[in-house]
Amino acid sequence: MSMLFSPLALGPLTLQNRIVIAPMCQYSAHDGLAQDWHLMHYGCLSLSGAGLLIMEATAVEPEGRISAADLGLWDDAAEAALGRVLAAIRVHSPIPVAVQLAHAGRKASCALPWLGGHFIAPGGGGWQPCAPSPRPYTPGDLAPQALDAEGVARVRESFVASARRAARLGFDAVELHAAHGYLLHEFLSPLSNQRPDEYGGSLGNRMRLVLEIFSGMRAVLPACVPLGVRISATDWVAGGWDLAQSVELAKRLKELGAAYIHVSSGGLAPEQKITLGPGYQVPFAETIRKESGLTTMAVGLITDPEQAEAIVASGQADAVALGRAMLYNPRWPWHAAAELEAQVDCPQQYLRCQPHGLKHLLRQGGRR
Repeated sequence: MSMLFSPLALGPLTLQNRIVIAPMCQYSAHDGLAQDWHLMHYGCLSLSGAGLLIMEATAVEPEGRISAADLGLWDDAAEAALGRVLAAIRVHSPIPVAVQLAHAGRKASCALPWLGGHFIAPGGGGWQPCAPSPRPYTPGDLAPQALDAEGVARVRESFVASARRAARLGFDAVELHAAHGYLLHEFLSPLSNQRPDEYGGSLGNRMRLVLEIFSGMRAVLPACVPLGVRISATDWVAGGWDLAQSVELAKRLKELGAAYIHVSSGGLAPEQKITLGPGYQVPFAETIRKESGLTTMAVGLITDPEQAEAIVASGQADAVALGRAMLYNPRWPWHAAAELEAQVDCPQQYLRCQPHGLKHLLRQGGRR
C-alpha cells in the first residue's frame, strides 16, 4: 500500500492522502477581493485528487499585502468574495480547503512579479511598509516603519479577526504564515529584528509575537478547525534564523495545539545562499519532525511520485506539499496514483477518462 495515499490526521481533520497543494500567490485580486480568476484557479485545483488545498497567502490588513493585487480577508467585502470561491468548490469537490493568513511586513508594496517585483514607494502608488525594525529588505528602499506597541497589538488583532472570518466562511483548516521573509518571519530572525523591547533580543522574545498570534487565532477557531504554521527553517545566512531555533519554535507551537508545521526556508535576506536540488528542504522537515514530534509537511522541488512516496514512507515528513508542480500538472495526484498503484477521487464527469488497464485508478468523489 502506498504511504503517500494513506490517510493523515491533522488534529480533528483527516485527509484522504498526504498530497497537499501549497499556497501559491496569484496576484489577481482587486482591492483584496477574490475574482473570477480565483474561481477558475481553485476550481481546477479542487478536482486534482490532492488531500488538502491551501489557498494563497491572504492578507489580514491592506498594508500587509505583498502587492496591490493580493488576496485579503480583512473586511466584509473580502469575506464575501472569498466565500463565493469556497462555495463553488464545495458544490463540486469534497477536498478540504485551508486558507493561509499572512502579513508581508517590510516586503509589502511591491510590483507584480511579472512586472519586476520591485518596491513601489508611497508616492508611486505604493504604501508605507511596517516591520519589527526600520531595516528595508533591499538596501536603498524606503525604510519600513518600526511597529510600536499599538502597531503590534493592531497586527495581532488583525490576524485574530481574519481567523474569525475564516471560521465563519467554513474553511476546513487555517495556516499562519511565518515564513519567506514576511512580517512574522521578520520578528523571528535576528537579522531583521533588532528591537530593544520584549519582542526582540532573545529567542523567547523573538518568538513571542508568533506565539501570541497563534494562541489568539486558536482561541477563536472552532475545535474542529486545525491550525498549522508555515515557517522558513533557515535564513540561509550566517547569524540568522536557523534550524535549531525552528525546532524550538515547533516545540512551543505543539504545546499550544498546532496541528502541523509546514517547513520551507529562505526569503528573509537578499544575500541568502541556497543550493537547490530535488527535495532540498526535506532534511529540515525531517529534523523538525523528529525533534519536536509535530506533524510535518515538506515542500521544495518535490516533483516525482516515487520521490514523494519515499519522503513519506521513510518518515522524513508526514505529508508533501507541491506548488509549481501542481500548476504545471493539476492532475499530478492522478498520475502519482497510477504510478504507485493507488486510488484517487475524481468528479463523476471525468470517470470515463481512465486509460485502459487503469480502470480502478479513479473513484467517484463529488460534493460533500
